[in-house]
Amino acid sequence: MAKRIVVIGAGIAGLTTAVALQRCGHDVTLVEQRTDTSSGAGISIWPNALAALDELGLGDAVRAAGGTVTAGALRWRDGTWLRHPSPQRIVKALGEPLVVIRRSALTAVLSDALADGSLRAGVSAEALVPTGDGVRVTLSGSAALHADAVVGADGTHSMVARHLNGPLRNRYVGYTAWRGVADCTIDPEVAGEVVGPAVEFGHVPLGTDHTYWFATERTPEGGRAPDGELTYLRAMFAGWADPIPQVLAASDPRAVLRNDLYDRDDARQWSRGPVVLVGDAAHPMRPHLGQGGCQGIEDAAILARFVDGVGDLSAAFARFVAFRRPRVRSVVRQSKLLGVAVNLRPAILSTLVSRSSVLVPEGVLARQMAAVAARSAFRLPGELDVQPA
Repeated sequence: MAKRIVVIGAGIAGLTTAVALQRCGHDVTLVEQRTDTSSGAGISIWPNALAALDELGLGDAVRAAGGTVTAGALRWRDGTWLRHPSPQRIVKALGEPLVVIRRSALTAVLSDALADGSLRAGVSAEALVPTGDGVRVTLSGSAALHADAVVGADGTHSMVARHLNGPLRNRYVGYTAWRGVADCTIDPEVAGEVVGPAVEFGHVPLGTDHTYWFATERTPEGGRAPDGELTYLRAMFAGWADPIPQVLAASDPRAVLRNDLYDRDDARQWSRGPVVLVGDAAHPMRPHLGQGGCQGIEDAAILARFVDGVGDLSAAFARFVAFRRPRVRSVVRQSKLLGVAVNLRPAILSTLVSRSSVLVPEGVLARQMAAVAARSAFRLPGELDVQPA
């Protein structure tokens, strides 16, 4: 029987969840306070998330809209190779290339898969009020929606997560991140990351004629470059290995994003009754494994499997949480450890950790990477998981 479900938040997790639930036959309304959900630079969609998108029939559309990366190099800032993998390293370890896609293109693929009229943009969800037969969602402008269930996909500062858990603190982790897209190409052989003392720069092909890049640096919270972020980055990375200076030279200063990075208190409850969390609302993570959006996509496909044809959504949500939590907690922990290592203080410690990574056997790294991001790492629940005896 179709249920009325409100999904709060139209980011990657929210859009994918809404599509997945609609394909189970549910009546889904997606609420988003922004009027433009297409902002952002690029995003890596790893094979685990591609496998989840394949379950929803969207994998090929995402592959077609992005570019592929098959290796993943690691160099020191002077260009010295710390890890120079074979050209098909990612394919061999993970089952297929990762896809790098503009966030706007990914959002378009997901939005196009929604039923017409599903998205209510420019409206914020202010509060949830349990009722005898579901949940009342109070909206901005004194409006309200009544639903059989609510999915909170409203990000790190989630109202829904705080409804379930009370106050949740956000703590600055000590470093900030920049992201952008350059109007140039790079040699696929050097696609990956370049590191220095407590600084990193990543660059990967974005389609056939652009490059997606990101950088992180340990710096005080709330900082801004007085002469512009791109000017600051061009000066900081001027002496780094090619093609980093060329990539930054080919970037539009108006499109560079700067975001301080935060850890948030663990959400002890991901669900209660007919309310459940997905994506960053449930499990925010640092960006170093490229899994934030990917785990939100996994959430969507797996949640849909738990609620498909099930009358008791509260029980389905509880089973979803029990199934998902162990995997996601492991990814969150690994992302945090990697970020701590790259940004250690004093900087000499960061240098030692980064340069010593060359000592780790390739087979060990491949197994670790596969456990997080291979197609096989995405696992749908079995019949006993969905409806235990």
